[in-house]
Order: sequence, then C-alpha cells, then structure tokens
Amino acid sequence: MLRQRVIFFVLVSFLFSGASSGALSLERDTEHSSLKDMMEGDRTAPVTIIEYASLVCSHCADFYLKTLPELREKYIKTGKVRLIFREFIYEPRAAAGFMLARCLPKERYFSLIEVLFQKQADWAFVLDAKQPLMNLAKLAGFSEKTFEACLQDQNLLDSLNRVVQRGRDDFGVQATPTFFINGRKYEGALSFEKISEIIDSLL
Repeated sequence: MLRQRVIFFVLVSFLFSGASSGALSLERDTEHSSLKDMMEGDRTAPVTIIEYASLVCSHCADFYLKTLPELREKYIKTGKVRLIFREFIYEPRAAAGFMLARCLPKERYFSLIEVLFQKQADWAFVLDAKQPLMNLAKLAGFSEKTFEACLQDQNLLDSLNRVVQRGRDDFGVQATPTFFINGRKYEGALSFEKISEIIDSLL
C-alpha cells in the first residue's frame, strides 16, 4: 500500500514537474486524513446510488454528462435518490484532476468535475496534460501557484488512495464506472432507462 502511494505521487510529480511549494489561498479543508463523501440529493432519500468513477474513463464522462442530468431532474431533485460520488484512481492524470477538485471549497467540487468531464479529450488523453489542465483549473479560480501547491499535497493524495483501496478491499471495485444502488453492485455503463428501471423497482 505504501509503495502504491509513493508510485502515484512520483507519477503525478513527474507529470507536473517544476511545481513550486506554497500555501493554498483557496478555502478548503487542510485535514485530509478522512475525506468526506461528495454527495448530491437528500440524505433521507429512499434510494442511494454510490458511483466509483475516474476522470479518464469515457463511460464515466458519458454517465456524468448524458445520464446524470436526467437523473437529477427525475429523481435527485425530487428527493427520491441520493448520489454519492467516489473517486477511483488508476492513472496519474485522474489523480491530478481529483486533487484539484478536492482543493476547491466543497460547493465547487462538482462544478470542476463537470468541466473536467466535458473537456476530457483536451487533457486526459494528451501527451502533456499540464497546460490544458492548468487552463481548466484557472477557470475554477486557481492561480499557477495554487495549482502546483495542490498537486504537491501528499496528504490529499494519500487520502484519495485510501478511498480507492477501500473500494477495492471492502466493495470489490475493480473498474469504472461501478455503481452500488441500495447496496447492489452494477459494473459498467448504465443508461438512463436501465438505471430508472432499477430505481423504480426500489420505490
């Protein structure tokens, strides 16, 4: 486990080489030992969906950009569904993107996640991801200094890796997207029609 954390940090550091140290000016929690779940919807909703996703996963992007808007309108905003979004990292670019989202105030987390999925082709699959990712981060309020400082936050990276490890060890997550709907596991892409069928059977 320790070796895995070190490898991820080395990869991220290599990808974003030349980063300087410096305190973040953006408001955020400084204690990452136990990252809180990022959630949409009513905590008392009768159906809970947990999604394990990666920012470099094309099926995850499709779900977030095409299926989730309909899911929000029909189920989340009406109090029927709570969605918990959990990071699953298997590639350094995804680690960097999630770190940046976690460095923002929590109310802005999903806004950056959405932009990173919308612009996935511009940064996730290119040889040099630093500049396009920095450009997107600046739209969210980062300066070059806070961008680089965020990506050097070893405690944050360790905490994200713990989320991944718990997903693997406790829930058997091996790939993205993986969904748990009221505890039942579904692997791979889910269309709005399919996820609606599952939700309706639980209401």
